[in-house]
Amino acid sequence: MAKAKTAHVCSECGAQSPRWQGQCPGCGAWNTLGESVIEREPASPRFAALAANVGKLQKLAEIDPSESPRQATGIDELDRVLGGGFVPGMVVLIGGDPGIGKSTLLLQALANLVGRQKVLYVSGEESAEQVALRARRLQLDEAGELPLLPEISLEKIVATLRESQPDVAVIDSIQTLYSETLQSAPGSVAQVRECSAQLTRHAKAAGMVMVLVGHVTKDGALAGPRVLEHIVDTVLYFEGDTHSSFRLVRAFKNRFGAVNELGVFAMTDKGLRGVSNPSALFLSQHAQPVPGSCVLVTQEGTRPLLVEIQALVDSAHMNPRRLSVGLEQNRLAMLLAVLHRHAGIQCADQDVFINAVGGVKIAEPAADLAVSLAIVSSLTGRALPAKLIAFGEIGLAGEIRPAPRGQERLKEAAKLGFELALIPAANAPRQPIKGLRVITAERIEGALTALREL
Repeated sequence: MAKAKTAHVCSECGAQSPRWQGQCPGCGAWNTLGESVIEREPASPRFAALAANVGKLQKLAEIDPSESPRQATGIDELDRVLGGGFVPGMVVLIGGDPGIGKSTLLLQALANLVGRQKVLYVSGEESAEQVALRARRLQLDEAGELPLLPEISLEKIVATLRESQPDVAVIDSIQTLYSETLQSAPGSVAQVRECSAQLTRHAKAAGMVMVLVGHVTKDGALAGPRVLEHIVDTVLYFEGDTHSSFRLVRAFKNRFGAVNELGVFAMTDKGLRGVSNPSALFLSQHAQPVPGSCVLVTQEGTRPLLVEIQALVDSAHMNPRRLSVGLEQNRLAMLLAVLHRHAGIQCADQDVFINAVGGVKIAEPAADLAVSLAIVSSLTGRALPAKLIAFGEIGLAGEIRPAPRGQERLKEAAKLGFELALIPAANAPRQPIKGLRVITAERIEGALTALREL
C-alpha cells in the first residue's frame, strides 16, 4: 500500500510546507504548522457543475442591489448582534468556551422558527436523546417538531440538506465533521477547511442560512484554520465568565450588520433570556462614592453602554505591576506615561490594577479618560463626584480627542439618572440635555483641574 502523502499545514492561514519548521512561510506565525494528510480529490459531478456555473462578467450598474428580507429569530438580543436577523444565504460562525450556551441559544432560536420556516438541527457532538433532554429541560414545547439529524459525515449531511431543503440549518459543531474524501481525523486542519467550504458553497447555492458552531482554543480563539473565519459572513463570539449568570455575544465580523455589536443574555433555568437594560449589569451599587471608580459610557456597535471602570493603585513592594482586565494592557502603560508627563501624576513606584465591571471587554480608545480619572482617584484617595460619567480618547500630547456618537452617549447617561459629565470639548452638545451638567476639557490636566474645582 502506497504511503499517504503528508504536508505541514498552518493552522492560522492554511499555508503548506513540505517539512516542519518553527515559523510559517505564509503568515510568519510561530509554532502553527501541523502535519496533515493531503489527498487529491477525484473529479466528481459536483466540480463539473461548479465549473459550468461560473459567474458571468457584469457591470455594477446592471446588478439589482435590493436587500433580502430579514428573518427574525424571535430572540431580540441575537437579532441585534446579527444586524436584524438572518439573511438568506448567510453563513454564521459562532464560538465560545465549552458550556457557555452556544447549543442552548441556537436550540431556542430554531424552536422559535419552527412552524414559520423549514429548519434542521445537525448534532455531531450530542446524541438525539441528549438534545431531546435539553429541549425538555428548557421547556421548549415548539422544539417537538424540530427536525434533528445526529450525523458527522459531510456527504450524508449535504445529501440531507439537498433532500429536505431547509431555510435555516445549524451544524453543531464543525470540528466533529469529516469528509470521506480525506483520510485525516475529524477536527484536523484539512477536514475543517474542506467541510466548512462545502457547507458554505451549498448554503450560497441554495440560499439557505447556515450556522456553524466552532470550538475555541485555550486562548479563546476559534480552533482550526484561520481561513474558516474568512469564508463565513458573520463571526460571533461568546464573552464573559462561565461562572457568571450573564453571557455576552459580540459580532467580530458581519457582512450584513455592524461590527462589535453586543448582545447581553442572562442564563436561567429556561435557557438564555435577553437583558433589556444591560447597563445595570456593569454598574456596581455603592452606598456612597468610593475612590478608584469612574463610570464610562462606551459605544458597542449601535448601543451605548454604561460600564464602571475600577482602579486600584497601591505601593509596590518590588517591581511595579500593571494589570488590566477587560481593557488593553498596553494602553494602560501609555496612559500612565501621559499622566506623568502632562499632569504630574507619578505611578512609577505603584502597582496599578484596572478592571471593567461585569466581564465586558472594551476595545475603543474612548475609555482613556475614564481610566485616567479612576487611576487618579485611587492614587489620591479622593472619590469622584457622585453621578459622574466620562468618556474621551487621550493622545500622547495630553489632548483629549472626541469620541464618536457623543450625543447618544450623553442621552443614555441622562436617561439612567446621571447628573454630571466630563467629556472632550469637541463633544459638547449643541442643545442642553435635561438633567445633565456637561463639563468639557481639551487636555488631561484641564480635566483634572475641573474635577478639583467641583
